[in-house]
Parts: sequence; C-alpha cells; structure tokens
Amino acid sequence: MEDIARGVRSFTIGTAISRVLGLVREQVFAALFGASRSTDAFNAAFRIPNLLRDLFAETALSQAFVPVLTDEKRKGKEAENLLASNIFNTLLVVTGAVAVVGIMFSPQLANIIAVGFSKYPDKLALTGKLTAIMFPFLLFVALAAWAMSYLNTEGSFFAPSLAPAFFNVFSIVVPLGMFGYYTSRGGDPIYGAAIGVAAGGLIQFAVQLPRLSQKGFRYKLYLNFRDPEFRRVMALFVPVAIGLAGSRINFAVNTVLVSYLRDGSMTWLNYAFRIMHLPLGLFGVAVGTVTLPTLSRLVNENNLPAIRETMSDSLKMVFFLTIPTSVVIAFLSNPVTSVIYQHGRFTALDTEAVAQALVLYIVGIPFISALRNVAAVFYAYKDARTPMYASFASIGINVILNVTLMRVMGFLAFPLSMTVAAIANIAILFLLVPRRIGHVDFGPMAKYFLTLAAAAVAGGLAGWLIDRFLFQPLGSTFWIRLGSVVVSGGAGLSLFYSLCLLLRVTEARDYLKRFISR
Repeated sequence: MEDIARGVRSFTIGTAISRVLGLVREQVFAALFGASRSTDAFNAAFRIPNLLRDLFAETALSQAFVPVLTDEKRKGKEAENLLASNIFNTLLVVTGAVAVVGIMFSPQLANIIAVGFSKYPDKLALTGKLTAIMFPFLLFVALAAWAMSYLNTEGSFFAPSLAPAFFNVFSIVVPLGMFGYYTSRGGDPIYGAAIGVAAGGLIQFAVQLPRLSQKGFRYKLYLNFRDPEFRRVMALFVPVAIGLAGSRINFAVNTVLVSYLRDGSMTWLNYAFRIMHLPLGLFGVAVGTVTLPTLSRLVNENNLPAIRETMSDSLKMVFFLTIPTSVVIAFLSNPVTSVIYQHGRFTALDTEAVAQALVLYIVGIPFISALRNVAAVFYAYKDARTPMYASFASIGINVILNVTLMRVMGFLAFPLSMTVAAIANIAILFLLVPRRIGHVDFGPMAKYFLTLAAAAVAGGLAGWLIDRFLFQPLGSTFWIRLGSVVVSGGAGLSLFYSLCLLLRVTEARDYLKRFISR
C-alpha cells in the first residue's frame, strides 16, 4: 500500500501556513470592524460568490477532474495537457461570464440572499455593493482550483496548499492599507476588505503558475465540449455539482434565515466557522485531497484489497488527527476565540457567542473529514451520484433542524444542525460503500474511533482544568490567554497521546513516525 502520510504532511504544512495567516486575517478583520451591520453585510455579500465557489472550484472540480486526468496521464503528457487546457478554457469562459452577470445583478442577488436585511435599507444596499466588488473572486478561485487539481494529480501538494496563504496576505494588507483612506473621507472601510478578497483570489491563482510549468504543463488554445475526455469529466462534474448545489442552496437558505436574527448573528457564525476550518483544513481536507489520486490509480488497477486498505488507513489517520484537535479546541473554545478575535471592537460578549457556536461546529469535524475520504472512494470509481444522493438526505435533515430549532436556540441552531447532518451523511456512505469495494468490517473502526474519543475527552478536560484553575485567576490579558491556549492545549494533546499508547492504539506511534520520517 502506498504511504499517503508524506503527501498529507506536505499538504498540512502548506495549509498550516495558510491557516495561520487566515487567523491573522480574521484578527485584523475583527479588530478593524468588530461585529456590526457592516460586517454582517460583508459576510452576506461574500457568501454569494462562495455559493458558486464549490460548484466551479475546489470540491466539485477536483473530484471530477483528478480521476479522469489520472487516466490521461497514463497516455502521456500531450494528452494530459490537452484535457487540462480544455478544462481551463471552459472555466475561464463560464466562470468569467457568471462573474460579469453577478456584478450586473448584485443588488438583486443581495436582496435574495439577505432578504432579512430589507428592514435596514442601508445595510441591504451595502451588501449589494460589496457583492459587486467581490464577484471576480469566483473566476480567480476557480482557476486556482484548476491549478491545484493538476498539481495534485502530479503528486505535488505543498505549492497548491500554500497558495491560499497569498490570498490571506492580500486580504490583510489591502484592508489595512485602505482603512485610513475610507475613514478620512467618511466612507465605510469595509470596502477595503472586499477589494482585498478580489485581489487575493487573483494572486492565489498566479502563484501556482511557476509550479505548473515545472510539472510540465503547456497551455493549448483548445476548447472542445465534444471531446470524449471532457465529457467524462462533465459526467462526473454534473452530479457532484448538483449535490453541491443542494448544499449551497441549503447554505443560502441558512443565510436567509440568519438574516432575520439579531445583529451580529451572521458575523458570530462566520467567525466560529473560520476557527472550525483550522483542524478541518489542516487534517480533514489534507487526507482527502491526497487520498483521491491514490484511490484513482488503484481503481484503474482494479486492486480491491489495496483500495479497502487505503480507505481504512485514510480514515484512521483522519480520526487520529481530527478527534483530539477538535475536542481540545471545544474544551478551550473561549480562550481560543478570545486570543484570535478579542481585539479592538470585538468584545467579550462577542467572544462568548462565537465560542458557543464553535463548540457545536467543531464536534462535527471528524465526521466531515471522514465524509471526504469515503466519498473519494466513489469519485475514484467515477460514481458521483451516490455521494450526491447522500448529500441531499443530509441537506433535508439540516433544513428541518434549522427551521425547527432556530426559534429556540437562535443562531446556535445552525452549527448544531450542520453537525447532525454531517453524521447522517457519513452514515449513509458507510452503508453504501461495500457495494463498490466489497465487505468492510467497520467494527474495529468503531472501536478505534471510540477509544480515540475517550482519550481526547480526557485530554480536553485536563486542558480545561488547567485553564480554569491556573490561568483564569491570573487575568484576561492577551498574553495570559495565549499562554493558556498553548499550555492547556499542549497538555491536553500530550495526555491524549499518552493515553493512546497506554490503551495500545498502535496507530498513534505509527502515524507519528510516518509524519516525522522523511
């Protein structure tokens, strides 16, 4: 079996740099703007191109593009580059046109996605203007995702995982640089943040171009919708896109529902969502991204034992990485949120609200991460319909729970519903995956999961006790909060690892060795 740990390590290192800069970006954003009507308008506006982002970029594109491009790679570089150029030109034309239409109709889109803002006309108008500024981001991020898919197929994971770091840099520098410009003229400085998003998307694509050249990509002016390989990509892309469209529609519905809640609700959820993506991006996405090309090659070889072993290894790895980090962050949600966001206009009350949402979001991380890895098996078999149907079921659960619970729980209903829906989604795929790869005994996996969860809860509780009785009495300055996160979190993770060794979870020592070894 091919060891995916090296690719995961490369992807994780690049993503770690990007995520750290992403947190800095969020800190800057929170300090400059706090949680207000302007930030609600920005987050609502950014969600509009993000609704289309997964359809044309990242998830949908990689799941459809990588398996077919892996086949073409076996035919030679000429065939590989021809298909890659065809997909690139298609994205350029389609997403470019969508971006232009989005800019033209941004006020109408804002009125749909944030209809609850209609009671505040200035807030709704601002949402429309910010939408127009940020819509080009869709085109740039789609091209960046295309570059990432090509490089992943070539076994290159560090450069594409690092590219979002440059997006974050521009998202930091531009609003900082333009803050004084807008405030001195009586304008809303949130416009600088929107400009930073568009500029950052462009640079995220541009920085991958040198690596593409090194890996042998040569652009061809070729656009052919009748090309057989292009149609194979589309045969995968359409079901994936439909499934994601359902989740994006669900996301849009959630945005509409949240817009009716009190000021700050959308911003609090957005901040919690950003922290949640730290372990998800570092580990969950990393393992799923690296596993897909490996599974695609094994499917081509019809190597069922290796496919089952690779899926099992990827799941165990992702659980080992996400369960302890998620649980420790959940126990330390308040100091973690405080360290990242509680600066400038971001208050202690904002911290409390974000921390509560974070706990509910982050409990779902291991399930969301596992979902990507099990779905990769279906995509490797060029079966995008099964994950699509499972996604529809989870979407239905999510909507029902949100509508039912938001009257009782307010904005906290949304992270809880997302977690429950993710659990339902992975459960469905677990039931269906044996149809593709034969009998799978999930008993040992369930025991492994529960053992990790028990060790993680013990570690998280230890971290919480250290924070509660050692650091909180010292005060609430930034450095005390930072020290608490580092010491309490480190102690919790250390106890988790020690308990894994004590409970004879042999994978713990094995994964650590595989990540460290060159």
